[in-house]
Amino acid sequence: MAEYVYRPVIHTVLGLFRALRLQLDVRGEEHVPADGGAVVLINHVSYLDFALAGVPFWWSQRRLVRFMAKKQVFDHRVSGPLMRGMHHIPVDRSAGAGSLREAVRALGAGELVGVFPEATISPSYCLAPFKSGAARMAAEADVPVIPLVLWGSQRILTKGRPRNLRAAVGTPVSITVGKPVPASELRDSRAGTELLQLTMAEILDDAQRRYPAPPPGESPWWLPAHLGGSAPEPPKPPTP
Repeated sequence: MAEYVYRPVIHTVLGLFRALRLQLDVRGEEHVPADGGAVVLINHVSYLDFALAGVPFWWSQRRLVRFMAKKQVFDHRVSGPLMRGMHHIPVDRSAGAGSLREAVRALGAGELVGVFPEATISPSYCLAPFKSGAARMAAEADVPVIPLVLWGSQRILTKGRPRNLRAAVGTPVSITVGKPVPASELRDSRAGTELLQLTMAEILDDAQRRYPAPPPGESPWWLPAHLGGSAPEPPKPPTP
């Protein structure tokens, strides 16, 4: 497949990261497969997560991730041509089965498919309940799920916060690739989804513990409440 759009976009984005002097702490690149299909499961705290999540795969194996994203992004006059040119996968929430089939086809063809199981940015910066699509896709295509956790990117560009790229210069960003979860552990979509959420929570907890403390005097708006920050508490699960 020719990549006339994706590769130039990658180089442009990496150039932006260098211009911002982002301190990228990438770990777990040994878990990136050299070939073959896999679901890349990503937490969601920032609008930059699409670009950041692809970094370990490009740096270590020059592999590209086909992200699943809401259909509205593909309909936009600017982002739409780019998303289609990079062969990402549109998700129409009113007809999700079609998106799932397209993702399974891509996985079967040896592609990496990026999924945000929370579906949207969590304002608490804690993991929101996962959708079951990743486990179902991996089981159907018989491919592993590669968990990937981002932390710190919410300080650069996130929902409900003013854009201030000057303040983002030099921001530490943690990108952690976890050990792949085999498809055999995901046959039951409910139990598999619970396993994936637990796995991601453990990686996120480790990433948060080793992330640099806020500089003196800086507002801790980007830290979850349980870590002493001022982000809103996550919603309580519904009573059974």
